Amino acid sequence: MERVIIIPARFASSRYPGKPLVGLRGATGETRSLIERSWRAAREVDGVDAVYVATDDDRIAEAAHSFGADVVMTDAGCANGTERCADAIARLGIAPRVVVNLQGDAPLTPSWFVSALLEAVEAGAQMATPVLRLTPETHARFMDDRRNGLVGGTTAVMDVLGRALYFSKEVLPHTGRIYAEGETVPAFHHVGVYAYAPDALARYMQAGPCELEILEGLEQLRFLYNGIPVTCVEVTAQGREFWELNNPADVARIEAVLAQEGIA
Repeated sequence: MERVIIIPARFASSRYPGKPLVGLRGATGETRSLIERSWRAAREVDGVDAVYVATDDDRIAEAAHSFGADVVMTDAGCANGTERCADAIARLGIAPRVVVNLQGDAPLTPSWFVSALLEAVEAGAQMATPVLRLTPETHARFMDDRRNGLVGGTTAVMDVLGRALYFSKEVLPHTGRIYAEGETVPAFHHVGVYAYAPDALARYMQAGPCELEILEGLEQLRFLYNGIPVTCVEVTAQGREFWELNNPADVARIEAVLAQEGIA
């Protein structure tokens, strides 16, 4: 158990209740739940010893068992996915070298994103997460979501060494302009996947929630607030469009990518 992926999933999402069980139609017309598609994405990562769905909800556990996933029941009091990962590892009684948190709303996560994080932690990073430079089209979508009062993707701001300075659900840095096709957008989409060294995960749990984390609703801000460095690993989509399921409107976006990529 050197490398373990945990997929935290909860039913009572404030923005989208029951989200893990939402059906997504694939390229063949078959509908699979969000949690199954996230589990299938996790199983595409090479060199991983185990994949677990971590939940406190019997409906999600039953659905996960139905498609063959290993499930660990966690405390209903877990405030976020990172806490649920820590709880899952403790309940399983294992001590992996790297713990990956593949959030259950990111079924389009390419395997090479996760592989890059595994390498970063094994090279010494305490916590690593991927960032993807926004295309003009994706930047425009983020801006449209914010104008319409929707929480879309998260952006990351980094220093010259690739260490995170801040994460936000606002589109940062603010530039006040629209980018044309072919232009370089000076903003990065934070992809909600994390890889932790055990020490960083333990320090996170000991610290407890911080104000920024609560205000933004972004669990990773607890690391920054408590001086735990977060390594942002720049990845490339290699032609694949990446989108998380944050709002009901994202279902059609994700289904379009599944069809385009030929994902059943």
